[in-house]
Amino acid sequence: MKINLLPKDDNTNGWSAILSPRQHQPALADNIRADWLVIGAGFAGLSAARQLASNRPDDRIVLLEANEAAEGASGRNSGFAIDLPHNVGSSLEELEASRCYMGLARAAIEHLEDLVKQHRIDCGWAKRGKYHAAVSTRGTSEVLEPFARELEAIGEPLTWIEREELSSKLGTNHFNAAIYTPGCILMNPAALTRGLADTLPGNVELYEHSPVLDIDYTNGVTAQTPEGSVFAPKLIICVNGLADQFGFYRGRLLRFAAHASLSRPLTEAEQKAYGVDLDWGLTPANAFAGITMRYTPDKRILIRQNIHFQPSVRYTDAGRAEIAKDHKRLFDDRFPMLPDVTMEHTWTGFICLSENGAPGFGKVAGNVWAATCQNAVGVTKGTISGKLAADMACGVDNPMIADMESLGSPSKVPPRPFLDIGVRAKFAWELFRNRHEA
Repeated sequence: MKINLLPKDDNTNGWSAILSPRQHQPALADNIRADWLVIGAGFAGLSAARQLASNRPDDRIVLLEANEAAEGASGRNSGFAIDLPHNVGSSLEELEASRCYMGLARAAIEHLEDLVKQHRIDCGWAKRGKYHAAVSTRGTSEVLEPFARELEAIGEPLTWIEREELSSKLGTNHFNAAIYTPGCILMNPAALTRGLADTLPGNVELYEHSPVLDIDYTNGVTAQTPEGSVFAPKLIICVNGLADQFGFYRGRLLRFAAHASLSRPLTEAEQKAYGVDLDWGLTPANAFAGITMRYTPDKRILIRQNIHFQPSVRYTDAGRAEIAKDHKRLFDDRFPMLPDVTMEHTWTGFICLSENGAPGFGKVAGNVWAATCQNAVGVTKGTISGKLAADMACGVDNPMIADMESLGSPSKVPPRPFLDIGVRAKFAWELFRNRHEA
């Protein structure tokens, strides 16, 4: 089976650009045999390979990455490891599903924190919590107030913060109110992904710049790369939105481009004008119209906004230049005391969503398991789904596998071009309907 669509991430990722250069692993340049093959070295693939190594310390595990670790979606997100669903729901069934979700997310955070400490991964890992904020009184009443009631119903700690106090914490008076929850981790996602890739167990071989061009599922799995091949009896597929290229979840995955900008560091004078000392992270009450923001430990401000349906997983430099202008406008609206601060980096990352919000997880063929479709919560969902897919493949009795399976499977979507028309129309309507949260 030929793979017709390969990732093509550019070199604009700001999280990587502010780090020291990394020596990547060589490309596969031979025909080799292994006990296990994992494709995709994002959070899911790195987690799956590591767990396989723990479960089967004498097995040879090969991990193939089309680009470099941290240069794909895992290194391009906003740097939140989120432990809570944004909106819980009020029925008993929804509340129970939220408990399940939180259990999975917190297991992922605990696992990552152990690795960060064990390997001394320098990624700015910090339990800062996050603000879930509304711009308007309507957003406050329609989203934040029900969310607060539902969190209280499941015994989750929260702090309600009104505009004046919130302004002192964020340095902007743009928001009407926010719910602060303490469990979220903030970090540099590229640094975290690099650290995970560079500390893999000894029986894991990572080959970077080794895209799979062709895959054969006859009598095991044979994956062909530009300069070599891997044969293995078993495969875990961790390529997120490109799983359909490998024959799985066809007609069920939606690929989107998400864009972010990172400012240059604030000068000492600008820090004084800004008036905020502690770094923070904020998610919007409405993900369509609002923006995700961070103030980082090195005194930069992140703006993440503009999500586009992009099945081709390609985005142009010209389009990104327009995004950068828009992010600068959003920055200036929120931080008028910082008029000279420029956006130093603007980048695009590709995320995978399913129409029903379910992941692509579990056994998908006799010798193939999947940990894909993370629905834009890749740090936690990717990590735990990769770990659990490896346990499932090894026959490990892990009760969290049932929790993961309870999240369901991606539902079918209409064929293109009807899909494109429907998705774009829905996005336009959501933006218009929630314009009060812009």
